Amino acid sequence: MDSAINTIDNKIDMTNVPEDLVFGLDIGTRSIVGTVGYKQNTNGFVVVAQLAMEHETRAMIDGQIHDIGQVAGTIEKVRIGLENMIGRKLHDVCIAAAGRVLKTVEASADMHFSSDTVVTNEHIYSLNMLGVEHAYDSLRQSLQSDDIKFYCVGYSVKQYYQNDYPISNLEGHKCSDIRTELIATFLPDEVVDGLYAAVERAGLYVANLTLEPIAAINVAIPEKFRLLNIALVDVGAGTSDISITRDGSIIAYGMIPYAGDEVTEAIAKQYLTDFTEADRLKCASTMQEEVEYQDIMGLPQKISSQDLVDSVEDTVRMITKHISDRILELNGDKPVSAIFVVGGGGKIGGFVESLAEYQGLQKERVALRGSEVLANVLFLQDDITVDSLLVTPIGICLNYYEQRNNFIFVTVNHERIKLYDNNKLTIMDAAMQIGYPNEELFPKRGDTITYYVEGEKRMLRGEAGEAAVIHLNGKETGINTPIESNDKIEIVPSTKGMNAELTVGKLPEYKSSLAFFFNGRKVTCSRFVSVNGELVSEFYHIKDGDRISILDYYTLKQVMEFMDIIDYENVMVNNMPADMETKVYDNFTIVCDMQEMMPSVAAAPDIPEGSGQEDAEPVETEELSASTEREKKENDTGQNAEKADLPSAAAVQKSDAVHDITVTVNGEKVVLKNKANYILVDVLDFYPVDTSIAHGDRLETKVNGTFCDFTHPVQDGDQISIQWI
Repeated sequence: MDSAINTIDNKIDMTNVPEDLVFGLDIGTRSIVGTVGYKQNTNGFVVVAQLAMEHETRAMIDGQIHDIGQVAGTIEKVRIGLENMIGRKLHDVCIAAAGRVLKTVEASADMHFSSDTVVTNEHIYSLNMLGVEHAYDSLRQSLQSDDIKFYCVGYSVKQYYQNDYPISNLEGHKCSDIRTELIATFLPDEVVDGLYAAVERAGLYVANLTLEPIAAINVAIPEKFRLLNIALVDVGAGTSDISITRDGSIIAYGMIPYAGDEVTEAIAKQYLTDFTEADRLKCASTMQEEVEYQDIMGLPQKISSQDLVDSVEDTVRMITKHISDRILELNGDKPVSAIFVVGGGGKIGGFVESLAEYQGLQKERVALRGSEVLANVLFLQDDITVDSLLVTPIGICLNYYEQRNNFIFVTVNHERIKLYDNNKLTIMDAAMQIGYPNEELFPKRGDTITYYVEGEKRMLRGEAGEAAVIHLNGKETGINTPIESNDKIEIVPSTKGMNAELTVGKLPEYKSSLAFFFNGRKVTCSRFVSVNGELVSEFYHIKDGDRISILDYYTLKQVMEFMDIIDYENVMVNNMPADMETKVYDNFTIVCDMQEMMPSVAAAPDIPEGSGQEDAEPVETEELSASTEREKKENDTGQNAEKADLPSAAAVQKSDAVHDITVTVNGEKVVLKNKANYILVDVLDFYPVDTSIAHGDRLETKVNGTFCDFTHPVQDGDQISIQWI
């Protein structure tokens, strides 16, 4: 490294330097650059100290760590060197990942308010996080595999909308709907884990993780230039990272696995040197007219810088051709208006000219960006050469103030997991990360039965079970409790309540008997109930899908069979001739001639007015409560068992206390029914809240303005809020 290397012994005057400093590491394929500084109130940035060291071996290839121990050793040397320079200990560090296996996903998200609401930063943050979640879901669907885990390492908002009207900043505006369109970038688990492992071995804690092209563009292309269609190319040693702006936003990210190392390898082959010597030659050729070197035979050599550039022309053109093709792909098959190049790999002679040719741009439209984009950066070191090499390291530090992305580790049921920290993580987020079944968090109701009475669809829910029992660091708590790094979470699954049970006799339409008058005698008989076309008793347990018909009549044939009358003639029903299919309803009269007379009792007949028998002599009546042959068999074989299922006196008393209550849920009146006591989870039976998948960072529940869990008691008139946040 030529411009960023600084001697460790160079002490920095820290007299007027604040205590809060940000430490950024650019962990590159060839070298590691450490930067310590702080942001001024004027939005400028002060670099207090900067130190760069090259890897002793090829511990990284194409931006991917291959030897964690070697990389950790270099990071530790940089840390110690900077600590000696500033006289302070460094603990937290900001890092960036290369885009070698970057996945970029476009997504959108929207939020609706029940009334016009002033949009706050909290709303905007939640909206963006919801967009990132949608992007992650889209990525998983496109991969069609749950085996590979990806983590979001950055996102850029393309456009905000206020009531469907495009707007650059939502904060402070009053509206009912807001929407975001953004680009989220993801890296595989193994890339993130490798970076974290190397940093932690060096005695540091990751305070922020971003992507190299995001860090670079925040410095190289200020927001005032992003209305233009510009491409930024960060040419490192192993990868060339690309980002594109248009209409005020970053619209795409990408990369190619070709960069400065390909040029270095071409020089090594052409001039018979080792890789390290070839890399020195490449860097020297950008500043000197002639370069000297020693080949592998130990012989001293001297060549002009122009000859060296000419010798690697084919390699440079190969790299720039791939970069140009990738830019066209990301920009909708159209060339951009201008290209800014940063990073050491782009400093080789002929690079920007070749890139301009392939993109079809004037040479002036493709340029290296260095000191001109670092005008707001103050360096306290005298020996720093300001050029394009410093753009990404400083961008990593500045990103700390923009997006404090981080990962934390927690333990859930003895399984250690890593979470993307948005500063609002709860136990629910941890449960979702390990794939804990949603139905085992909330109380599970017993099986529901759906049935039909006279064609009308009805449903009876099972009883609610107990909610999951959750302990955080040994203390019982709720599902929405915030969590921090290294928390220990224990979740005991929720239980399932009793299945729904209902007998025919409990139906509100059911009446146990009907009565008619037979030859002046009142006869009472059991009412028929048909379930799926078959007659059942009042003790029949209704099953899911049953179709029930409560018959309020007997046919004349059934009456005769019920009374065991065999010989009869001249049958009249309500003084009208009747056949065996005539329907006999409650309080109908039947008169007929018959051979077999019914036994008599002392009671007088109860003859309804208008039956035609008011003037008849008083006769004896019999009140019967017999059963059909089928019901007799039931009584003989299973009546005791059926009666055992009847509710106890205590249960009856409890059912008498059942009452309805009216509560207000999210501004709407909701009536809760069929229970004596209610808890918050009962609201879900009468108010639609989708808990099968997450529609936000967390489900926020309040009763009368107080945060609570789903087991909280609910009373008549309570004000309830259940919302995805």
